[in-house]
Parts: sequence; structure tokens; C-alpha cells
Amino acid sequence: MDRKMTVNGREYEVVKLLGKGKGGYSYLARDGRKEYVLKQIHHEPCDYYQFGNKIEAEVNDYNRLKAIGIKIPVMLDVDREKERILKEYIDGDTIYELVLQDRMKAAYMDQLHHMCELLYAAHTNIDYFPTNFVVQNEEVYYIDFECNDYMDEWNFENWGVKYWSKTPEFIRMAENNC
Repeated sequence: MDRKMTVNGREYEVVKLLGKGKGGYSYLARDGRKEYVLKQIHHEPCDYYQFGNKIEAEVNDYNRLKAIGIKIPVMLDVDREKERILKEYIDGDTIYELVLQDRMKAAYMDQLHHMCELLYAAHTNIDYFPTNFVVQNEEVYYIDFECNDYMDEWNFENWGVKYWSKTPEFIRMAENNC
């Protein structure tokens, strides 16, 4: 892993890997003043998802979610040439960690249901997997930008809810180290 990465010529120190998703690697990065998330798009195969232009999809999805009113980190910069995105760092525990540690609160689920109301009215689904949500100051943020046109099969009630409590699906996933 590179210890330094640039976004449009600005250099950031990479602190650690935060996670790997279908579309990229997210790193905690800093510039000496603040911490950020620096996402590097990857082109590794994904058996269950088809991508077009990933960087443009990220930008379009961000704009779509922002217009809907979903709590997401601010996209601060996009380096299309290097396929990197710089976004606000939302510090806190993921829903995955909270469920695993039996610290999930009804208020977090209430906030998710409010997000669903906004999303469904806009004919949109997001990736409801619990590692995509962070709680900061008791507020739930969707930290991914992925969204798709609404389909019942992939809504929260039919898919996501399976991973927001210690269901058999969650336990199996946790045993496989997420």
C-alpha cells in the first residue's frame, strides 16, 4: 500500500485501509489538518455485479443521493484520471460493529426507515449492508454512494434487514469475517 496518494495533485498521507468494496478500496487519509476517506477505484472482477464507468457512477450516485436528502459524507474532490475520490470522513462505529457488539439502538433503525421513505419515494435502493453505515453523534450516515433503481427484491425489508440484527444471515457473515 502506498503511504502517499494524490488527488488532483494534492498529496495525502494514507493512514490505514478502511475497507474494500465492489468498486474500490477506501483509505483513511490526512493532509496534516484533517482526516478524509480516499477511495481508489479498482477493476477487480465481481461475479454478482456489473459495472460501467465506476468513477462516473460514483459521482452520479452521490448527486442522486444528495438530491434525495440522504445523510452521506460530502464528496470533496474527484480525480478522474487516477480514479480517486476524496470524501468527508465520518468517524464512528459501523452498524455491523454495533450489531456484533449488541449496541444497536432502535433509534438507528428508525433513522434507516426514514431514509427508506425518502429513497422509495425517489424509486431508489441503496446497498443496505451494515458496513456501509456509520453512526456519528447518534446520527446514521450512509457512507457508500452506490444506489440503483428501486426493486422490491433489494429493498431494506426484503434484503437489508437480514443484516441489521443478529439473524442467522448476519451470524454466518460474521463467522466468515465479513
